[in-house]
Amino acid sequence: MQISAPIYHLKRRAKRMSKEQNIPLHAALDRIAQDEGYRAWSHLSAAYSEQSPAKTILDALHPSEMLLLGARPQMGKTVLALELAVLASKQGERARFYTLDYTQADVNKQLAALGGNVGGNGFAPFGIDTSDEISAAYIMETAEQHAATFIVVDYLQLLDQNRNHPLLQDQLARLRIFATQTETRIVLVSQIDRQFDLTARPIPEIADVRLPNPADLGLIDKACFLHEGAMDLVTL
Repeated sequence: MQISAPIYHLKRRAKRMSKEQNIPLHAALDRIAQDEGYRAWSHLSAAYSEQSPAKTILDALHPSEMLLLGARPQMGKTVLALELAVLASKQGERARFYTLDYTQADVNKQLAALGGNVGGNGFAPFGIDTSDEISAAYIMETAEQHAATFIVVDYLQLLDQNRNHPLLQDQLARLRIFATQTETRIVLVSQIDRQFDLTARPIPEIADVRLPNPADLGLIDKACFLHEGAMDLVTL
């Protein structure tokens, strides 16, 4: 049975219901689950783990491939990216999550929304890096040090914000070579241009990716776009 929206959207809905109706969160979660056709939240959660967007993406992303994960703000792209890292780690990969946007506290908060903590119950350990020095060269060096085979970069547009780093195009090309040579899977979280909001299309496309500096997105193998609970996974 398919659910109407990603699980993190349903959790937000339950939190709003809990506050608005002054009921315990677990009761609100059960009501949301019943609206989706499940007996309780635990049953929905168990079913979701078998059909989650993260599992669909991970199954489609092969060794040496790079995937762009794009969405407008508040559409859940970073949470989904974290879910990918968690799932890859659970499947035995050495995963690393690099973010130039979030602090460690931000990441922990998002992980809590997924239902656990790194190294805690339910989550296998994986690396989180919030260094201001994150760039293609930094990612490659530290990934090799930790023997990482699954990498998430949050996010693409910030890689060359430091003027001491190479241009975005050069960094993307280096990551392309690195992924190919090491059979590493790389997910690049990406912003979507705000002009997309003025279109009538239900979900973004590769042309909607915001590029403050030129970059050849043809170096990327696949893309996944999110919008209002919908997901489109495409090969480029």
